[in-house]
Amino acid sequence: MLGSLLVCLGLAAVRVHAAQKPPEYRRIGEIAVGGDTGWDYLSIDPDARRLYVTHGSHIVVIDLDAGRTVGDIPDTPGVHGFAIARDLGRGFSSNGAEAKVSVVELATLKTLGKIGTQEGPDAILYEPGRKEVYAFDGRAHAATVISAPTGEVVATLPLPGKPEFAAADPAANRVFVNIEDKNEIVAIDTAQHQIANTWPIAPGESASGMAFDATQHRLFIGCENKLMLMIDSTNGKVIASVPIGSGVDANAFDPELHLAFSSNGEGTVTIAHEGSPRS
Repeated sequence: MLGSLLVCLGLAAVRVHAAQKPPEYRRIGEIAVGGDTGWDYLSIDPDARRLYVTHGSHIVVIDLDAGRTVGDIPDTPGVHGFAIARDLGRGFSSNGAEAKVSVVELATLKTLGKIGTQEGPDAILYEPGRKEVYAFDGRAHAATVISAPTGEVVATLPLPGKPEFAAADPAANRVFVNIEDKNEIVAIDTAQHQIANTWPIAPGESASGMAFDATQHRLFIGCENKLMLMIDSTNGKVIASVPIGSGVDANAFDPELHLAFSSNGEGTVTIAHEGSPRS
């Protein structure tokens, strides 16, 4: 397994689709992590300048400015994701091997307690509008909705298939999640804790990563058939697609440069430039 993280402005190879010359991306170093287990999601707390790396049965905490490990959150069996609620000073990990979410105090990295979910929690996000955590239970085809301030499970929402990555739009009272095995996106009404819409993603297939531009209401979806889609989050319409590398997992969006990123398992990053809604 890998023992360090690449710190980069780009990885081994970069495919660029842009109407203008993009900034240059290059590798600038590595941060040693160690251990012999794999990792899954990375979560950044920009205010605290910390990176949380889920790593098998624990979460490694890295100081971004110093470029070194500064803490560890233990006892998170089969951890996949870590959702940060900065306004509450808490973080929430999805522990897939035990069907629980750990509640962590960010200042001390102390585990305050655990909350039961359905089977196989994987992706997890904090929805700041209603101060709720969504744990997406992959094997159960469900979402467990948790009150972040109290730790109470407020809803268990059945989903039409296996949920993968998700994004929140608090202004629209929506959470969006890929349904990987059905080639669909589900839009969840966060006020009602119900499915509001289900949208097909053709020509995309088996969507994994998701990123969101809240200003232009665009979802960026990484698909296993080597496409990244741009989708209108208000109506589910597929607006555009670009080719990407194989083995996509996560996606990201830079709102300042209007660039969407696809991390590809083949060892590349694809970067696409987002045009205006009229272009």
